[in-house]
Amino acid sequence: MTRILSRRRVRDGYLKIDQLTLLTDAGQEVLREVEDHGRSACVLPYDPDRRVAVVVSMARAPVLAAGEGDDLIEAPAGMIDGDEGAPEAVRREAMEEAGLRLGDLEPVAVVWPSPGVSAETSGLFLARYGAGDRVADGGGVEGEHEGITVRELPLAELARLADQGALRDLKTLALVQTLRLRRPELFEK
Repeated sequence: MTRILSRRRVRDGYLKIDQLTLLTDAGQEVLREVEDHGRSACVLPYDPDRRVAVVVSMARAPVLAAGEGDDLIEAPAGMIDGDEGAPEAVRREAMEEAGLRLGDLEPVAVVWPSPGVSAETSGLFLARYGAGDRVADGGGVEGEHEGITVRELPLAELARLADQGALRDLKTLALVQTLRLRRPELFEK
């Protein structure tokens, strides 16, 4: 079984990076770097009556750096603060980003978005909402310069985007596909 022989912190800012020396099953020592910026949570709010979901988009530095533009479609998501749990985090993020008050959450999974390099785990949820649950404008927290655009998209459109490979945020893709499996009737035209 592979095990950690040593760990050394090489960066200690918002992103923490540790250099690990591992001993593999084959008896080899290998170096690996692990980035840690905390845990996150993500929710796909959907209105089953109108067959729409709330998604957001904002400029993402890594996506821009890759030359991919700034139109990445994402479900509301964010970092889990302190002792906060994932359910509290997605409720907070849905309000901050999309102006949505969420009730019951449908847990999907806790996933490792990029286990080859990052220590981040992300709690994924689905949540029903209705027209009366849109209680604010959203757009992000003032002063954080997020520039969030909020959109309601038909579930059938999200399914089409998923099928075309155009839903490129992995969390959002997983949530759309999970909703399709759990509630296929919501995606019928």
